[in-house]
Amino acid sequence: MVAVAPAVRRKRAKSTDDGVLTVGRSRAGTIAANTAGILFSVFMLFPVYWVLNTAFKPANEVLSLTPTLLPKDPTFDNFVSAFRAPLFLENMLNGVIVTLLAVAGALVVGFLAALSIARFKFYGRKAIILVVLVVQLIPFISLLIPLFLMLQQAKLTNSLIGVSITYLVLILPYTVWTLRGFISGIPRELDEAALIDGCSRAQVFWRIILPLTGPGLVATSVYGFIQAWNEFIIINTLNSPDKQNLMAWLLQNQTTRGTAWGPLMAGAIITSIPVVIFFLIIQRNIATGLTAGAVKG
Repeated sequence: MVAVAPAVRRKRAKSTDDGVLTVGRSRAGTIAANTAGILFSVFMLFPVYWVLNTAFKPANEVLSLTPTLLPKDPTFDNFVSAFRAPLFLENMLNGVIVTLLAVAGALVVGFLAALSIARFKFYGRKAIILVVLVVQLIPFISLLIPLFLMLQQAKLTNSLIGVSITYLVLILPYTVWTLRGFISGIPRELDEAALIDGCSRAQVFWRIILPLTGPGLVATSVYGFIQAWNEFIIINTLNSPDKQNLMAWLLQNQTTRGTAWGPLMAGAIITSIPVVIFFLIIQRNIATGLTAGAVKG
């Protein structure tokens, strides 16, 4: 029997079906990597846990000088106070309306723009792609004053429509750039075969391109939904308190007399619920959507 060298014994080579040799990670390296992953996960999840912990604490425990990892007397009073707070339900409804309008509009406009860039050749096509990338590099907060003046002239300040249009423009560059990658990954031969079989351009769009781009639309909508739902500065600047979203409402818990930490944390949990629900509804398509456009763009 041939003796195995110590170095080879420590790191055994694994052969795959295509003949490629891969070296396995040592036991110590696996333990170290798993430990680092667990510590990183705990570090990232602890703020979320502390929000949940504080939301179920009564006021005396929240303001106690000795913090506790678990509530001694759990209560739902903070959630009741959040729901009964002025403008809470109104701002929640405003946030839903603005987010859905912005995401739906960005998907429609962005999809058509991405389709034209990916499927048609025209003068200035590459310049448009470059402009889309450059726009993403500009901080949107720097355009807030010109944006306010434009919306004021159009009489769209202090309105949900004006904020929806603003959010649409905010997430549109990412939508166009991402959907372009998905559409470019669809072989043109499918379009040509459908045209030969007698389909019109509209039928090719509805029966081939749109269904195959479905996962990309789902993945893009997640980004747009999160960005529009969590936005604070724009809607807080353009609209009055009765036409803002929950992100702006959370600021109302911080006053010169102090901060109502319990209702604030309860409101933060309620604010995150729509994003979680939206994610759970479309989670099956997210992984496919995120990888489908990664091969060709």
